[in-house]
Amino acid sequence: MSEPVTYQIQATDPNCAARAAVLQTAHGSVLTPIFMPVGTQASVKGLRPAELEQLGAQIILANTYHLYLRPGSERVAAAGGLQRFMGWNHPLLTDSGGFQVFSLRDTLRLSDDGIRFRSILDGSEHNWTPEDNIRIQTDLGADIIMQLDECSAYPAPREDVQRAVDHSALWAGRCLREHLRLDARRSYPQGLFAIIQGGVHLDLRLQSIERVLQLEEGGAAFAGFGIGGYSVGEPHELMFESLPAVAAALPADRPRYLMGVGNPTTLVRAIAAGVDMFDCVLPTRTARMGTAFSSEGRLNLRNARFKDDLGPLDARCSCSTCANHSRAYLRHLLNSKEMLGGILLSIHNLHYLLELTRQARQAILAGHYRQFAEAWMASPAANDY
Repeated sequence: MSEPVTYQIQATDPNCAARAAVLQTAHGSVLTPIFMPVGTQASVKGLRPAELEQLGAQIILANTYHLYLRPGSERVAAAGGLQRFMGWNHPLLTDSGGFQVFSLRDTLRLSDDGIRFRSILDGSEHNWTPEDNIRIQTDLGADIIMQLDECSAYPAPREDVQRAVDHSALWAGRCLREHLRLDARRSYPQGLFAIIQGGVHLDLRLQSIERVLQLEEGGAAFAGFGIGGYSVGEPHELMFESLPAVAAALPADRPRYLMGVGNPTTLVRAIAAGVDMFDCVLPTRTARMGTAFSSEGRLNLRNARFKDDLGPLDARCSCSTCANHSRAYLRHLLNSKEMLGGILLSIHNLHYLLELTRQARQAILAGHYRQFAEAWMASPAANDY
């Protein structure tokens, strides 16, 4: 199946690297820049698919590691793929699960051939080769799938980061070959993204890009590129010392996906650097803890100062939470441990990021993204770290 995912740039900002594009998949189009809500286990915690649609979510992410362990990729395939299984008839991306495996380093055994790890559910041992991982993601059936990669921690010795670059490049080639071999097995096209590693070392990042692009010299191509190994504990400013150059070194004709990033200010700055796609559990995880993004910066709704505040969560927000519920009510729900509190804040936080990327796209199309970003950075909303 040729061109499973297409990417068409509609505008680039004349004063920075920001771009607006249309990403076309088998289950519909995605307008970029875009934030992707995370549905780790085929569920964005607390939200029904219909609510995600109402929020304007265009594409969501699910996790290969967790779905492989439970319910199993074969069951999902028998149900017709993730979209049918979860009732989400829109674009969907699965990450490889590599980050989750490498976060459990005390149970991990690593070799050039792949990884061996223990299940977090029952302690059973499992082996993944790059080919295994692609077969699992093929069964899950997302529109966009990610190569198996090695993600280094921060801080990490340079030799560990180099090993992550080496394994990720080696496995990218094997994933690409297996992806092509399984082409006839798919009922609809899937696009495979390669992943760039290298930690905070710009030279290793550029080496990673060069080695991945060499894999395309035979004619086969990746549908896009994930930028992994950032937002793993390093200071934000350290990430931005290399991210713009990394994005600029990637092919301009395909999407760039900064993995695991959901901080609003980081999104604004990364879009200016030419990044198109983002995902993170941050908006829903912090919501369940009582934290909300807002035009005033981050707000902790558990704080006593909100107990008599009958105003909306954010007067400048148009989400259903802000339209119908006060800060005092939200604080009451959170302190009473009512699940509705986390749900209402999740709705708000996801709306906030989706609206932010929508406004960013409009600014790019109008040719004034740099002004948009500068105004954002000067506003109280930028106080979100």
